[in-house]
Amino acid sequence: MSQSQLASQSGHPKGLYILFATEMWERFNYYGMRAVLVLFMTKALLFDKVFASNLYGSYTGLVYLTPLIGGYIADRYWGNKRSIIAGGLLMAIGEFILFFCGSLYSTNESLSSIFFFSGLGFMIAGNGFFKPNISSLVGQLYPKGDRRTDAAYTIFYMGINVGGALGPIVCAFLGDTGDPADFKWAFLAGGIAMLLSVVVQLAFQNKYVVAPDGQPLGQVPGDAPKAFSNPIFVGLGLAVLSALMIGLLYIDAKVFSFLTYLLLASVIFIAFFIFSDKTINKFEKDRIMVIFIVAFFVIFFWSAFEQAGASLTFFADEQTDRVLNWNIPMWLIYVLSAALLYYTFTLFQKVSKGLADSFHKNLRITVQVLLAILFITVLVGNILLAMKGQSSILIDEVPASAFASLNSIYVVAFAPVFAWLWIKLGKNEPSSPTKMAWGLLLLALGYLWIAFGVKNVEPGIKVSMMWLLGMYALHTWGELCLSPIGLSLVNKLAPLKFASLLMAVWFLANAAANKFAGVLSALYPDGKTTSFLGYEMKDNYDFFMLFVGMAGLASLILFLLTKKLQKMMHPREM
Repeated sequence: MSQSQLASQSGHPKGLYILFATEMWERFNYYGMRAVLVLFMTKALLFDKVFASNLYGSYTGLVYLTPLIGGYIADRYWGNKRSIIAGGLLMAIGEFILFFCGSLYSTNESLSSIFFFSGLGFMIAGNGFFKPNISSLVGQLYPKGDRRTDAAYTIFYMGINVGGALGPIVCAFLGDTGDPADFKWAFLAGGIAMLLSVVVQLAFQNKYVVAPDGQPLGQVPGDAPKAFSNPIFVGLGLAVLSALMIGLLYIDAKVFSFLTYLLLASVIFIAFFIFSDKTINKFEKDRIMVIFIVAFFVIFFWSAFEQAGASLTFFADEQTDRVLNWNIPMWLIYVLSAALLYYTFTLFQKVSKGLADSFHKNLRITVQVLLAILFITVLVGNILLAMKGQSSILIDEVPASAFASLNSIYVVAFAPVFAWLWIKLGKNEPSSPTKMAWGLLLLALGYLWIAFGVKNVEPGIKVSMMWLLGMYALHTWGELCLSPIGLSLVNKLAPLKFASLLMAVWFLANAAANKFAGVLSALYPDGKTTSFLGYEMKDNYDFFMLFVGMAGLASLILFLLTKKLQKMMHPREM
């Protein structure tokens, strides 16, 4: 059966939903692990917050840097398919190493430290192969010019955020229990999720992740040397890269912080290489300059936004009143469970009918088994609850790391609203640089909101979680104005000759921002006075106002530059 036939049956190729599931479980793994990372470092490994914050920045910075390596190797030697599987396995190994670290930290400190850096190193290397390659396969499922492509990326983006929402919630309730010994369960859950991602991709990619003509996507490039496909060579290469990442992370965290200088040198080298090329004309140079300018402003956005995994987690843990004391009546649980059972049963019937032919047999059986497991789990769970004879269930407190799920939840809720808004504005739709300036302004407003929430609050006094809820909403609105818009702008403005290099600039800006986020998180006051460029921070109000000033000033400057940037984009010549 051809891919076009598959597409006509469901509106989209089945391969899109395979990639959706693969990416969803990978994001579950990454964001779930990230949500508890700094808490594990400070509560189990007993790192101080300054070191934990800087290490967090080094880790996330390298996570955004390695896709440049993984994308290059996939394009020239391994292909997307092999790279995705290899990257997924490395990340799963990394999570299981962290699980052992979480099991040994109290009995063997030196070995647990080795496991900790090794686990993060494997995660960094694995992400480099996984992340850039799976996204590129989505567009290849459709013929050129197919109108479904934009909708496909929207569906795929929802998969990212479903995983990004579920991961922190599950890992928080498993690992962030108040007992440091339980953090290992969060890492185990992340490792299992990553294995599920690999299994889904392995089982169904050859049959469903195919081009419109039915040919499997992501194969090894035809001109790639055969030696590079040798399993021994592949395994050795992955081991060397993982060891390199472990070493780089350890050196940057404990010996000499070199990552900032490496990123700066990389950007300067790329800029010199591109602008010294005499074949590019003035229009192209102007557009390339726009990319460098917006990438610079992106650093200010993400360095403040990524406090979610560091200083904002400390704030949620120590100064946010997370007590709910919700007594949920059993009758409500039974009603919701009955609705879920009914939905699962109807979905089972639809799958049986929609995938009835022999071509879909393996996929049909897999989905049916998963739905059956869900049905039985809900049913048995309700029976066990009924046997206890309780009239209600108490939800006492929200784990601090669970707040990391808010961004993804808000993205799922508000992304359709922003997509509608841009269409509704029509001719009045702001330019891309203007949208990005709005993104920075909304980020600043988010920090202004939470700064007022902690103003004049004495140390040790906890504030309502509504301040975090409101801040994350404003930050998500800012992200929706900046992140997809900026990525699209790079694709539109980059000359074909330098498309990959200029996308590297975007990744480097994100890497620099994440490293900078760790440096800024290390300034979290925590009962002491810290300073940044002469600005002293005695409490959380001062700390949050730093980001108000930083993002607000960047927003103002970008607003003032928008008309100039629009001219430099030369829209009439595009």
